[in-house]
Amino acid sequence: MQRYFTEQKPDENGCFDISGDDYKHIVRVMRMNEGDRIITVTGPEQVFESEIISIDDLSLQVKVQKQLTETSELPVHVTIAHGLPKGDKLEYVIQKATELGMVSLKPFSAERSIVKWDQKKGKKKAERWNKIAKEAAEQSHRSVIPVISEPISTKQLGSSFREYDAIMMAYEEDAKTGETSNFAAFLNGLTPGSKILAVIGPEGGFSQQEAGQLLEAGAVSCGLGPRILRTETAPLYILAAISYHFELMR
Repeated sequence: MQRYFTEQKPDENGCFDISGDDYKHIVRVMRMNEGDRIITVTGPEQVFESEIISIDDLSLQVKVQKQLTETSELPVHVTIAHGLPKGDKLEYVIQKATELGMVSLKPFSAERSIVKWDQKKGKKKAERWNKIAKEAAEQSHRSVIPVISEPISTKQLGSSFREYDAIMMAYEEDAKTGETSNFAAFLNGLTPGSKILAVIGPEGGFSQQEAGQLLEAGAVSCGLGPRILRTETAPLYILAAISYHFELMR
């Protein structure tokens, strides 16, 4: 059953309208008709099986049939902070990390980020990132859409550490020396409901000064196994490990 996120809330009769891109997808792509059913998500833990009751030229109306109970979200809240990478790598990370359970992503301009953020094009780019997250959340049957922020500085990132219960930094220098215990200890120290920040550098990783600043701000330096991972692979490795730790081992 197709899934759609909407900011509309059901009225006293359990009805609400769907318009815009979702309307186009339902009517023109899926070619649904009155009487067909979809899954609508109006907020966290607000997942409904809904029936299409009318279709107009620009919108359609659905009526809630029943509320669904789902457990598709990770038991911890993982935010990815990612140094701005080249090309469309961040779009790939947004899509795949959404599928793996990320709740938000904070891009940041690292010292070794080749890409420089263009403020003039920033709003449009951020809108595209959030659209990718929405589509990935629908495809993977999430009940929340990850929030994708506009890029911040490394200093601003460090200042945000107080918002989290645990912060890890994926540091390639640890992998080069064979360090493997910190990440395991980090996972074992987490509890359900924890707010976690995982910090990943761009191509080229972190400078020594940058790594030192993040560690001083409270991050734990972790190697991700004996191999050196690409910048777009590291967040997926972290999310998969967290999923295994909390969802498959228990």
